Amino acid sequence: MATRTDVAGNPCILCVAITGSVPTKADNPAVPITLSEQIESTHAAFEAGAAIAHCHVRAEDGTPTSDPERFARLGEGIARHCPGMIVQFSTGGRSGAGQARGGMLPLRPDMASLSVGSNNFPTRVYENPPDLITWLAAEMRTHEIVPEIEAFDLSHILHAIRLHEEGALYGRLYVQFVMGVKNAMPADREVFDFYVRIMRTRAPEANWCAAGIGPNQIVVNEWAIAAGGHTRTGLEDNVRLDRATLAPSNAALVQRAADICERYERPVASPAQARAILGLRPCLDGS
Repeated sequence: MATRTDVAGNPCILCVAITGSVPTKADNPAVPITLSEQIESTHAAFEAGAAIAHCHVRAEDGTPTSDPERFARLGEGIARHCPGMIVQFSTGGRSGAGQARGGMLPLRPDMASLSVGSNNFPTRVYENPPDLITWLAAEMRTHEIVPEIEAFDLSHILHAIRLHEEGALYGRLYVQFVMGVKNAMPADREVFDFYVRIMRTRAPEANWCAAGIGPNQIVVNEWAIAAGGHTRTGLEDNVRLDRATLAPSNAALVQRAADICERYERPVASPAQARAILGLRPCLDGS
């Protein structure tokens, strides 16, 4: 594994997952549900150091949706208030079914999440059938959207590497390890270290990040930062600072990750640096 000396000076990209499909205001009043709340919360997280906004949208009643019109309004608001921030739309399966999950891709966000395999979630099977994966990847290629692979299992990492080698994925390969979902991959340090080794040996030109769910968030944040990768935080994955304290905002969780970066002497990547690292198109205003 990398040492503190190895990673010092290496910019770390912070992604903020602002809302998700599951958390509600009953879980934490700070969870942003309406579009105005989401834009305001993203702006505060941007000011705290987040370079990527991972976005879900909700219907008027607060339930998850894949409505392209809502995604369009959210993307426009983030672009207006967070210059240069990378907008990443979710094609996750909790917000819709089948090709409806990719209905927002013609909006051409900078990135979109892509799960390349199925796995168990706490109360359901998270289904990502091969034909849907193929279609989503093709839509992202058509609209020049770089996918963020959300890997809930080792097979997802290996499948993503193969798809990229075959030319099915647009742009540079970017894989996110998601650890701590009940019934999927736990936040296990030995497994994490193996994932990092696989990325370094099988896809040395690729970038990777890691996300931990619930109390695992800060643990996985530190593992990723210490190992030289990038990391994700936010109220989608975790609504608390600790067992007794609700997180007051997405920005507070981003600041917590930024503080870990400082301990490891890693600068928090600006949006322009993040775009260069990930091979994304530059922002029109140069941010």
